[in-house]
Amino acid sequence: MRKFKNILILSSICIILIGAMTLFEYRHQFMNNFFESDRSDYSNYTSRLGALVLNPMDTDKVRRNIQVKNKEIEDYRHYNGSLSEQISDINVHYKEKIAEAKDAKATSVVKALTAERDKEIKKITKTFEDDKYVRAQIKKLKIEEIDRYAKNLEEDKQEFLNNFDYVAYELTDLSTGQTYTHGNMQDPALYTQKYDGKQQVLELPGIDDESSWTTSNDMTTESRGISYDLTDIVPSVSHSYKGEIRVSKTAFQNSPQYQEYQSFYIHKILLIALWILSVIAVLALVRNRPLKINVNNDHFLFHTIHKWPIDIRLAIIGVSGMGMIMDLFILSDFLANSSFTMLAEYFKIMIAILILYLFVWFITAQLQLLIEDMNTEEKRLSAYKKTLCFRILEGIRYLFWSMSLILQAMALLIFIFLAGVGFAIAALYANELIGIYFFLFITVAIPTIIIFLHRISYINEIMKQTEEMVEGRLNSEIKVRGRSVFAKHAANLNRLREGVRISLSEQAKSERLKTELITNVSHDLRTPLTSIITYTDLLKNPDLSEDERNSYIAILDKKSQRLKTLIEDLFEVSKMTSGNIELQKQKVDLNQLLQQALGEHEEDMEKADMTFRVHITDEIVMAYVDGQKWWRVLDNLIMNALKYTMEGTRVYISLEKVGQDAQFVIKNITKYELGDQNIEELYERFKRADASRHTDGSGLGLAIAQSIVDLHGGRMEITVDGDLFKVTVTVPIVS
Repeated sequence: MRKFKNILILSSICIILIGAMTLFEYRHQFMNNFFESDRSDYSNYTSRLGALVLNPMDTDKVRRNIQVKNKEIEDYRHYNGSLSEQISDINVHYKEKIAEAKDAKATSVVKALTAERDKEIKKITKTFEDDKYVRAQIKKLKIEEIDRYAKNLEEDKQEFLNNFDYVAYELTDLSTGQTYTHGNMQDPALYTQKYDGKQQVLELPGIDDESSWTTSNDMTTESRGISYDLTDIVPSVSHSYKGEIRVSKTAFQNSPQYQEYQSFYIHKILLIALWILSVIAVLALVRNRPLKINVNNDHFLFHTIHKWPIDIRLAIIGVSGMGMIMDLFILSDFLANSSFTMLAEYFKIMIAILILYLFVWFITAQLQLLIEDMNTEEKRLSAYKKTLCFRILEGIRYLFWSMSLILQAMALLIFIFLAGVGFAIAALYANELIGIYFFLFITVAIPTIIIFLHRISYINEIMKQTEEMVEGRLNSEIKVRGRSVFAKHAANLNRLREGVRISLSEQAKSERLKTELITNVSHDLRTPLTSIITYTDLLKNPDLSEDERNSYIAILDKKSQRLKTLIEDLFEVSKMTSGNIELQKQKVDLNQLLQQALGEHEEDMEKADMTFRVHITDEIVMAYVDGQKWWRVLDNLIMNALKYTMEGTRVYISLEKVGQDAQFVIKNITKYELGDQNIEELYERFKRADASRHTDGSGLGLAIAQSIVDLHGGRMEITVDGDLFKVTVTVPIVS
């Protein structure tokens, strides 16, 4: 059913295309009467009737009125050149003949040739001296042309009357009032044309363009090859007529044109039926919208073309469209002009229809696949970037990316071309220039070639170094020579090599930190979890006393809270790092926020074996921050100081304005020796100064603080000087 529907749709499209093409080509021809169409000889009849029958040329009168123009006289004289040139040509022409006759001792021939030569010279001389003589010669030529035309008219007239014996007329010359009749005006007529002499007038020209009119073309001195236009000799006088012209039905049926007449109306009926069928096909397709042909994309041809770029596919569709149009022209010509009397004509029409069907099937299927491949913006962009035109434009863009390189290449090509041309000219046409060319070759060509080879060598060196970079050998730099484009490229490759080396170093560091992260997370999560499992097993002992049971439960509670804190911190720092967190910013007094954070830890600070020195500016320090998140920053930094400050030392905490920023600083002497530890690694998750990880804490404090500060557009810097650990946090202030 699906295949039948496809065939029906494609056949309807073919019918519409054939109907449209035949309507476009033959609508004027077949919408008119046969005798008003291009297939009829009627227009030929009316164009020749005047010159051949009604108002023929008066030969004697035309002869008497022949005029010769001065320009024609000059053209006749100078056709073969000036007088001296023509005389010289005649002498040259006869010189060899006379010499041969003398050698043969043919005295009579010599005399005859000499007399003939002198006669020709005399005639040429007279042509240049006597206008009357020239005028008579030209008039003679014109009379010959008139006589030839009159003879042709007489011959064509009889043939004309025989060919159109089925035409009768009764016409009156409007200027003379004379009436001309021919044939039986009472016979039944197939066609009648009336001229009332007012709105409709029959204009008949006085010259027959189809009668043979050929001028003399022999190149003798008499005719001199002069060509004359008939209208310059015979005056063309048109005559206007009124009356009636009739095509006799009986007589026309016996004429050779009758078969063409029948063929005309057969084709007319055929084409009108085709046009009606085309309209029905259009209505059927419109009614069954949307039009969609089921295309098998797995078809080998479609599957192959589907892989090609869009512009190539469009070009294929365009070429197919041109082929389809050519086939339509051929098919419409067959339908409009075939006689339908031979089997070969039917065969040609069927082949043309089959080819049209294949073209329509292919083009329609390709258009549907093309639309499906470009029905979204993403598909269109992807298709555009894969087109051949895009690739060519990209290539051209990169071709002119470095104009100096293009100019150098063009200069080298021009130089090679000029050198080759110069050598060829010097060797073939100017041997005296060989010395100069050799000097230029030594002083210009050889240095240019050396420079070119030096550049090629440098390019090869760059390519070799590039291959070493690809293979991972990044230690050797490419030498940068001069300031050429290649030197610039070498410098760029060196920067790329350094970037790759740094990238590999960072990648190694990232892998190491990833391993440490997994190890630290496992350790920090396993420690409280192990305790929870151990004390849970201990609680299963029924012989435990109440005090022991309560003690175990308290430990379980502490370890559970520890595990909860670790997991919550881990989730929070992950959210902050990914940016998947919203800030509720508002104006916050940082002085007050710091005092609240210090108040929260006042008891721990008093118990700790260390001294806190706090300096808070008296100015109001307002910042546009999320108060809860910024309090977390202060809390984490204070907790970090409580855990990792050496007993008996001081901790310095300060908040003050520095320019347009608020600066929070906390300094302490570390409990654990930092050594050569990378400061940047202290920002990493689960990284601690306590490498043995005996202290409480998630190892996420600084990482969380860093993320919160970054989200607020601030800066957090860590400085280590020996055992002195300093954290500086800055954030923009608002008035």
